[in-house]
Amino acid sequence: MKAQSVLVSTALGVGLGTLLLPAAALAQTIVSPATTPVGGTVVLTATTCNPNAGDAIFRVTGPNRDQNVRSTTAAAGGGLSAELFTAGFTLGTYTVTTTCGDGSSGGSATFTVTPIGAAPAGGGGDDGTTTGLLAAGGALAGAAAIGATIMVRRRRRAAAPVA
Repeated sequence: MKAQSVLVSTALGVGLGTLLLPAAALAQTIVSPATTPVGGTVVLTATTCNPNAGDAIFRVTGPNRDQNVRSTTAAAGGGLSAELFTAGFTLGTYTVTTTCGDGSSGGSATFTVTPIGAAPAGGGGDDGTTTGLLAAGGALAGAAAIGATIMVRRRRRAAAPVA
């Protein structure tokens, strides 16, 4: 009976963790550099898009943009990439959301357009949602393990002979 309650508790924790960690949480779009001057170029890369599944669509939204950039170019590290020239962009932060050729999400990232001569070097990256989802899933799995341990200890105490 003890093993069964531990298995049920573990299964419940894994099930809830699965709900918090959809495949989209593992998707990653990278914008490099993360900061560029007006007229600069950023490279948009969707690392989880399969080039064999079709084109990736990068949707760029921000202060004066709502445009799609299509990519058929295979990225060196895997996935698909495209270059975006920022001439005519208004200063501010832009969001890039990717849809892979198979219709799945490729994740999202942000980049900032600054005045010419004011752009520090940046590495690009995701918008933090992947890290947050992974942390929430880990916390849930930890809570499930603690709950299972408490249940086992309570059952042992209840089953212990009273002197």
